[in-house]
Amino acid sequence: MRYYSTRNQTESITAAEAIKRGLSAEGGLFVPAERAAPFVMDNLPAGDYRKIATTIIKLFLSGYSSAQVEEAVNYAYTPDNFDHPDITPLQKLTEDLYVLELWHGPTCAFKDIALQILPQLLRTAVQITGEKSDLVILTATSGDTGKSALEGFRDVEGIKIIVYFPEKGVSEIQKLQMITQEGNNVGIAAVRGNFDDTQTGVKEIFNDRKLAEKLEQAGYRLSSANSINWGRLLPQIVYYFSAYQNLIDRKKLSAGETINFVVPTGNFGNILAGYYARQLGLPVNRLICASNRNNVLSDFIQSGVYNSRRSLHRTISPSMDILISSNLERLLFELTGHDSEKVTSWMKQLQETGEYVVDRETLRRLKELFWADYADDEETIQVIKDTYHRHKYLIDTHTAVGKAVLSKYRNREEDNCLNVVLSTASPYKFTGSVVRALFDHNRFKDSSELDLLKILSRETGTPVPASLVDLDKKPIKHNQVISRDSMRDHLLSSLNLT
Repeated sequence: MRYYSTRNQTESITAAEAIKRGLSAEGGLFVPAERAAPFVMDNLPAGDYRKIATTIIKLFLSGYSSAQVEEAVNYAYTPDNFDHPDITPLQKLTEDLYVLELWHGPTCAFKDIALQILPQLLRTAVQITGEKSDLVILTATSGDTGKSALEGFRDVEGIKIIVYFPEKGVSEIQKLQMITQEGNNVGIAAVRGNFDDTQTGVKEIFNDRKLAEKLEQAGYRLSSANSINWGRLLPQIVYYFSAYQNLIDRKKLSAGETINFVVPTGNFGNILAGYYARQLGLPVNRLICASNRNNVLSDFIQSGVYNSRRSLHRTISPSMDILISSNLERLLFELTGHDSEKVTSWMKQLQETGEYVVDRETLRRLKELFWADYADDEETIQVIKDTYHRHKYLIDTHTAVGKAVLSKYRNREEDNCLNVVLSTASPYKFTGSVVRALFDHNRFKDSSELDLLKILSRETGTPVPASLVDLDKKPIKHNQVISRDSMRDHLLSSLNLT
């Protein structure tokens, strides 16, 4: 299987080259040049996440040997990296509602699923392509990708990683996880502004040809750990299959029976993985897209109008505080039958005017599979409270957005399918909001998020994840705050090229 850009189909490249580059030269995203053959569900290994991951990932990585894929999978998904033997365990709330916990990795967020294996896939890509330059992983984060990428790439030989995050757009715990990061090959800086400012700054660096030439002369090549990198998106397809197989193993589903997945998302990568799972043959009825108050995605799926010309709201689900959803470009490319001219036009309109409108046929295809709505902070708080009191089960703010939107879907649509809500982060990453939802706000109003870790554990009898224990006692190693305009200079300085 070969790959080409959503904005240029004249050049097809190998999977290894696509993973190594991350982003195409003209700013497009790499996608499979042809649709993978539908996967026969009877061939899916029962009960073992590593075997399922190897089976699915191999379908997209021609050029990688079976041994190389197996080695990457077995290196990533170990008890040292994930604290649950199922890797992504499925928790039952009711007969027709399950929660897929994607946060049992080293940073307590779903990004770990992909970012524990991406360094191995990327290192192998360097070997396959004969790349001589050192790679520089450049990443913008709304909170979770940054720490997961830093942890995954820490001290990987021949690779440096630099992460940028919005100065006031992440939680206290997310920020501490990043600025205390260890590793000889890491760089981190806060950027004044919001996530879209940060992400735009990174994209501008990728599209700066003079900078690319300067880096190349110094022996460096840029790549990405954001979900714009196909190697980051691909491993996320696996947990959709794993969840489905888990339900079959429990005799809660019959093979071929359709189900819904509810996905809280901002950059659209997590839910796009569900789309590719369906393309492979997974029996998905609906992909339910859940947004917070920054509801640009839900507006788009309902109307076909993508309008980013609106205020960005800071919410209690900050990883979704995004107005420009990069991975949506991949979906549009697929829905238009790989029409790069049409997609390029829409992306140009978005850049120049902040808005584009898709044609009627694309909207029809979009609405056939996707359903969308949003939940505000008050609704999110109420769902956290209700879920704990009804089920004695803790969820974070992003998972609560998903569960709230599922309730709206059930109220408006006649659908008897079983539902799986993707839980994207541990409740302990957003303790301020979770404690506020569960207890009298005045009891703990003067406590920091770090103090609330212990309070939440004490009050609910649930353990604090090991990676968050004593986070406040780790030394701060990265405290730079920069403007978007100075990101290029910071990059060069981090590489000792100024």
